[in-house]
Amino acid sequence: MKLDSKHMRYLNADDWKTLTAVETGSRNHEVVPTALIGQISGLRGQVHRSISALAKIGLIGRLKNASYDGYRLTYGGLDYLALNTYRKRKDVYSIGNQIGVGKESDILVVADEQGFQRVLKIHRLGRISFRTVKANRDYLRKRNAGNWMYMSRLAALKEFTFMTALRENGFPVPEPLAQSRHTIVMSLINAFPMRQIASVPNPASLYAELIQMILRLAQYGLIHGDFNEFNILIKETKAGGTGTEDGPEKLILTPILIDFPQMVSVDHANAEFYFDRDVNCIKRFFERRFHFTPDEKGPHFKDARKSIGKDGVQRLDVSVEASGFSRKMAKELESYMEDIGVDGDRDPNAARGDEESDNDFEEEDGGEEEPEVADESYIIPSASGDEEMGTDKFGNEVPISQLRISEKT
Repeated sequence: MKLDSKHMRYLNADDWKTLTAVETGSRNHEVVPTALIGQISGLRGQVHRSISALAKIGLIGRLKNASYDGYRLTYGGLDYLALNTYRKRKDVYSIGNQIGVGKESDILVVADEQGFQRVLKIHRLGRISFRTVKANRDYLRKRNAGNWMYMSRLAALKEFTFMTALRENGFPVPEPLAQSRHTIVMSLINAFPMRQIASVPNPASLYAELIQMILRLAQYGLIHGDFNEFNILIKETKAGGTGTEDGPEKLILTPILIDFPQMVSVDHANAEFYFDRDVNCIKRFFERRFHFTPDEKGPHFKDARKSIGKDGVQRLDVSVEASGFSRKMAKELESYMEDIGVDGDRDPNAARGDEESDNDFEEEDGGEEEPEVADESYIIPSASGDEEMGTDKFGNEVPISQLRISEKT
């Protein structure tokens, strides 16, 4: 689904209470009874107006053929709750274009009040698996709170926690800035995904640096689990001459590691499999793309294990567990990701999957779906009050929510 924040300016305090009530009720109900929504929100009989408004714009949905009157929070509703939290904390002021999409996540450019650009990552576990939604519901009934919202939250919490630990220990990863529900805000890095790079000046040097990164992760007790060309950014820095009379221009390539939901401990039951897969993914890519074949067969997991904790480094798999992302959470998330087919094998050509609102929810009061606006950026509006007007680059007066980040900053 495409994140569209323009409806936020129309939501009043009762609407936010109702949306939060559906989220709260979802912890124990797949479909939250309407009476319970009114009870949790404190609106009682007045809750129907807000329910109708939220359903029209797809933030909640009524399940077809349900045995009782109730609603379920959609990904759009969860997106709005996260954005509202960032708005209150002043972590995000405006939303820009989508710059990436994975099987289970969306990546967008956002900006703070000063206009500094950041990255918003939205975890959407279960998006692809909605094609087999009945099978997933049968699976969810066997678990306590084991639904897509909870698992997407766990994925975001895990990624934020590991990214923070890696950053603090000098690993080349984005700077984690904020986390809410199923989303993360991190620094924007001016770099290219390695899968988009056709050639490099010295493939042997870049290969050695990436292998060293895998080994250093193992030294800290971690295995990435999805270490491939889709999750490595290459930052280019020019050094030396200008390429003319000052001498040849030198290009320095710095790999930046991203995406950590599949990260596991070196003590994991399948640690050797994940370690070997990470190594082999890099080997295959360099052979195929850069026609580079390393002389050595390794590294091997048994050798990497010998370096765990070497030189007095802290085991991050242990410290992360102590910091809040528990072993129980890790097992729940891993089990869910295995069941829905998220095993770290990234397919760039995979279809985005059917959205839940397309297949299983109906709109309230016959509301019509609004057309999407391509490549548009929106200022996140305040929760209430009249909307501020601004001027676009053509001198026209328009709602400030429709100004692009580039125009505003």
